[in-house]
Amino acid sequence: MNVLAFALMGIDKWKASSHRWRIPEAHLFIMSIMGGSLGAFLGMYIFRHKTKKWYFRYGFPLILGVHLILAAYLIGSGNVVIM
Repeated sequence: MNVLAFALMGIDKWKASSHRWRIPEAHLFIMSIMGGSLGAFLGMYIFRHKTKKWYFRYGFPLILGVHLILAAYLIGSGNVVIM
């Protein structure tokens, strides 16, 4: 999911520069929520895309934080087996 979210940020940046049809912002957020938060966050800053929109600038890190807290909880509670 992270690789896909990262790629979508790069593709959307390219489409924006080329004045082509864009990926809807809701799709970018859905990818982030579904597990691609790190990829979306990194893509936002590496491609310098959507960094001026407050809901991306604060939303992606917030989603990433929730994912990290959830992962730490699941790992700490012993409910997740890491291979």
